[in-house]
Amino acid sequence: MPSICLYFQVHQPLRIKKYRIFDIGKDHEYFNDNSDTDLNNKRILTKVSDKSYLPANKVILELLKKHKDFKVSYSFSGVFLEQIQEHYPQVLESFQELVATGRVELLSETYYHSLAYFYSLTEFENQVNLHRKLIKKLFKFEPAVFRNTELAYTNSLAWWAHRKGYKAILAEGWDRILGWRSPNFIYEPNIGQTIKKYNKPVIKLLLKNYKLSDDIAFRFSEKSWKSWPLTADKFSGWVNEHNGNAEVINLFMDYETFGEHQWEDKGIFEFLRHFPGEVLKNPDNNFVTPTEAVKKYPVRDIIDVPDVITWADTERDLSAWIGNNIQSSALQSIYSLEGKVLNSGDQKIVDDWRRLQTSDHFYYMCTKWYSDGDVHKYFNPYESPYDAFISYMNALSDLKLRINKKKIDHKKYA
Repeated sequence: MPSICLYFQVHQPLRIKKYRIFDIGKDHEYFNDNSDTDLNNKRILTKVSDKSYLPANKVILELLKKHKDFKVSYSFSGVFLEQIQEHYPQVLESFQELVATGRVELLSETYYHSLAYFYSLTEFENQVNLHRKLIKKLFKFEPAVFRNTELAYTNSLAWWAHRKGYKAILAEGWDRILGWRSPNFIYEPNIGQTIKKYNKPVIKLLLKNYKLSDDIAFRFSEKSWKSWPLTADKFSGWVNEHNGNAEVINLFMDYETFGEHQWEDKGIFEFLRHFPGEVLKNPDNNFVTPTEAVKKYPVRDIIDVPDVITWADTERDLSAWIGNNIQSSALQSIYSLEGKVLNSGDQKIVDDWRRLQTSDHFYYMCTKWYSDGDVHKYFNPYESPYDAFISYMNALSDLKLRINKKKIDHKKYA
């Protein structure tokens, strides 16, 4: 009898405007663009909220009221929550209404949707703590399950999450790490025998079923797909096929799947509206939150992930963010400033430095298959990866000037 864990990532980055060299030293507002482009963060947030978040939340609330066994989980980035608080509080209120039902679980992650774990453990932990505080403030909720930015995962991260007391951690159910095994069971991370000295249960590992997740997130409106059109009853039939050979099926996707990546006129909201009912027609099926899943089912095996895996591209690694020289240069530059930023005593500088860590900035610099018009080009609001790099490094140059000015000011009044 498979339980369904339905997870949504909700994240809207703060995109850097076209910040040119002549702006350095004059303009410190890197993210405020008043032009009618895909670099206007407020405009993009409003558009996506109207097309995706608000209508999707309306459907999810209807489903929670209609099906007492329906449950769902969300992973909000802090930068997304900041933006809706400031620009579209109605969206925040609609999410709060969902959480108030008691059948919505919120996950823990980095506040700035960053790759900080791989560059600064101290900064990573600061961002996780900031995120937990914001979730508690806005939703009165204490997350018990962790998912890292872009589902980036490795044994060492699982060990960190275990020591912090999380009950579970999420990762991509990638074939390379699974081998002959199925993603549809509860596993335990390979974090060594040292865990025995800690008087607490070993953290559990939940693996995304990427095939079923991507059928909705990426293939739903693809007419060349042999299974098109995808209907709720067809999808529930695929779920039913796992009866007897699965315990928990983790479906994880961007929330923007509904209305933004897959448009309303393609039938995506109708699919969502009917999906739980079709699944629950089979009495052997049910929905659970991740915390319920790891409490309900036993561990079936240990999964070893010594190298980083993510949910991106065919490689399932970090190459979408660190795969070329300009990305590496930008990442090394931003994290090299940590000590100076934190010692500046200027909260605005600290906030801007952290916003410049958001993983999307480096994703826009990706050159993998860019000329072929692939997904990296589709999600890039800049004219090219190099244009993204130029704007980023110019903003970073200005940030360095602000830090140095703080040093001069401190000496002046010392």
